[in-house]
Amino acid sequence: MNNRTIKSVFGSGIGLGLLLLVGCSSLSSRTVQYVGAPRPPATSPTQIEILRSEPARPHEKLGEVVVDASIDPPPKIEKIEEVLRRDAAKMGADAVVLVHDQIHPVGAVVTGPWWSPMVSTVRGRLIVGIAIKYQ
Repeated sequence: MNNRTIKSVFGSGIGLGLLLLVGCSSLSSRTVQYVGAPRPPATSPTQIEILRSEPARPHEKLGEVVVDASIDPPPKIEKIEEVLRRDAAKMGADAVVLVHDQIHPVGAVVTGPWWSPMVSTVRGRLIVGIAIKYQ
């Protein structure tokens, strides 16, 4: 390989890496089932309601659905709601009550030489919903 080919391959690799890093939103989720809470059978994600406040209708709290999302670029709201519904349905819920939706620091990136590092905060969106089952 000559020097020109190496530069071309190296430059293409960096460009592709930056495109993948910059062009992708991320979304992950996890659930926390409450100890002693009922364990109903799974429900259909299409039937799950997403609520901004606790309903007056009698219900039991099953656990939490926690979603971590990137903010630059952010995933579509429809995708976040799909994940909330999917995970709540696995817990047997009828609805998810959103209790937390904020942007928080989730890490840091250090760049530059060791004698003059620059630290940048990495921020992400944290969404927490309580999965509930109507009585």
